[in-house]
Amino acid sequence: MRVAPEIVLTNEERAELTKLARSKLTSVRLAQRARIVLLASQGMQSKEIAAELGIGRVQVSRWRERYAEFRLAGIEHDLPRGAPPVTVDVARLIELTTQRKPEAATHWSTRTLAAELGVSAASVSRHWRKNGLKPHLVRGFKVSRDPKFVEKLEDIVGLYLWPPEHALVLCCDEKSQVQALDRTQPGLPLKKGRAQTMTHDYKRNGTTTLFAALNVLDGQVIGQCQQRHTHTEWLKFLRQIHRETPKGKTLHLIADNYATHKHPAVQAWLTKHPRFNMHFTPTSASWRNRVERFCRDITVNRLRRGVFTSVPQLITAIDEYVAHHNTKPKPFIWTKSAADILQKVIRANSHLSSKQNATLHYR
Repeated sequence: MRVAPEIVLTNEERAELTKLARSKLTSVRLAQRARIVLLASQGMQSKEIAAELGIGRVQVSRWRERYAEFRLAGIEHDLPRGAPPVTVDVARLIELTTQRKPEAATHWSTRTLAAELGVSAASVSRHWRKNGLKPHLVRGFKVSRDPKFVEKLEDIVGLYLWPPEHALVLCCDEKSQVQALDRTQPGLPLKKGRAQTMTHDYKRNGTTTLFAALNVLDGQVIGQCQQRHTHTEWLKFLRQIHRETPKGKTLHLIADNYATHKHPAVQAWLTKHPRFNMHFTPTSASWRNRVERFCRDITVNRLRRGVFTSVPQLITAIDEYVAHHNTKPKPFIWTKSAADILQKVIRANSHLSSKQNATLHYR
């Protein structure tokens, strides 16, 4: 048979409990608990105290036992409710995120890391944001191994930052294999509460190649669509540039290292037209060509969601986009100096070299 603990009070404890029970400034809960202890100290049973105060016997037993174990501190505060707070080992969280990988996966998610650490996914997400960690993202890169990287870099960046007088700088490139895609079913338009829909499968209706030259000064674009992508088509585009630019201007053309641009027939034509000066981007560094930004814009704004039943329809859409762009052209401003870019490349190479050496040492 369970016996209630005996409560024996000192004079100081009795005076303190009596003060709490009678005070009008004490909370109702604490005053009631003080009365329970005072009655228990008089030898009353729990059921008698419950009847006296009009409360449950379980409640009387709880606070009687708490006072017997912890004295006054046991009745002043309730025990914390729910599970105890979980402390996150932030150092281990960062180490796992940046230095290790989960089993059979390439990167952590909030849930997999939360299961590993025994915390909530929300806690993992909060500490990732606080420490600037985004394991779900990956950025592509390629460090150029061109032996003439530095001189090509300084040449092109110099044209951007300090263009020569009485000359035009044109960034030229080809967007090859632009597909005329027709969806297999008509999509639904955008409406409130629903995104625009488009079937994931499509029908190919042919391709075209867009030749584009971006004027660095004002952002104007000279465009031409052709069926193939050979030196013959490149020569046709060079002739168009020759026709559509002022005859008294020297032309500096920035292009990539595609073999078409260096074909003997092209070289012969350029020799006959000395106002054309070619500048080639370093290998694996076509991002220095500012027309790449225009190609991205036309892909995002006009081609990716477009529906084209034929190649002529695709070419018409491209020509309309170029014409609309030229009504209010806006140049892409280059801000980085060659020295700044070179320092980043040096840092990247040093990190890559250390990683490669570490891998070889590990093996």
